Amino acid sequence: MSRSLGVALVQHHSTSLPEFEHRLRAMVAAHPQMQLWVFPELHLDSPEGQVDIEQLARPLGDERFAQLATLAAELGIWLVPGTFYERADDGRVHNTALVFSPEGTVQASYRKIFPWRPTEKSAPGDSFAVFDLPGYGRVGLSICYDIWFPEHARHLAWSGADLILNLVQTNTSDREQEQVIVRGNAIMNQVWIASVNAAAPTGRGRSLVVDPDGVVRMSASAAGEEILTATIDFAQVKDVRRFGTAGVSRPWAQFRPDDRPIDLPLYSGQITPGQWAARAAELPA
Repeated sequence: MSRSLGVALVQHHSTSLPEFEHRLRAMVAAHPQMQLWVFPELHLDSPEGQVDIEQLARPLGDERFAQLATLAAELGIWLVPGTFYERADDGRVHNTALVFSPEGTVQASYRKIFPWRPTEKSAPGDSFAVFDLPGYGRVGLSICYDIWFPEHARHLAWSGADLILNLVQTNTSDREQEQVIVRGNAIMNQVWIASVNAAAPTGRGRSLVVDPDGVVRMSASAAGEEILTATIDFAQVKDVRRFGTAGVSRPWAQFRPDDRPIDLPLYSGQITPGQWAARAAELPA
């Protein structure tokens, strides 16, 4: 059975919910073979002018999210409509990604662990998020600055992610460096990474899809509006881990159970070779 999935990364500037619904219907009609639709960070929560996150934040039970669930069911697609300012039960505001299934249910939610400080005022999340695409594989969620921290992508891969969705709203001059970091994380963890940035003027664009070998399979030409359509072959993760990146390096097979533990002072922890080898063997790829 094929494990290839059609994925569309929509590099657009921020918009309103009514306009979003109208444009998504048109885009899905034009690209019916795409099963997973992914939008940039804060795509529906970036009004012009000064952003007041306290005013924008809504609980996950808000009617707006119910509308998006209904839209995903109507179109029969997997939908990641960017991220939102979420009002948590304790009153704090998080930058949160939601995933809607073709049945109109919330398949996953993830609160950004590494807000871009000091500019971003939202509270950090404290847990990683992966979800299953039945028949294909497992997907991990990452929001913008998360990708700068190698621990983030590594833990998503450790949790079985074959594909990492990195939702971005970068309007600063370091988007070029982010592209390098995306490729580096894909190579080090032997996973697919799809990084979708906002278009101008909200962001600087240059979205890209990188395969487990680190090859850029698709990229946006510039900062303007663009839809990147790509075929993600989830089985390639298993092949690259088996034969090695470029047919050479196999980091997931690095340790043997009888190797000595390696202290990690930064985390007050260890790499335990026996645990590493056992867990790597269980990865669903």
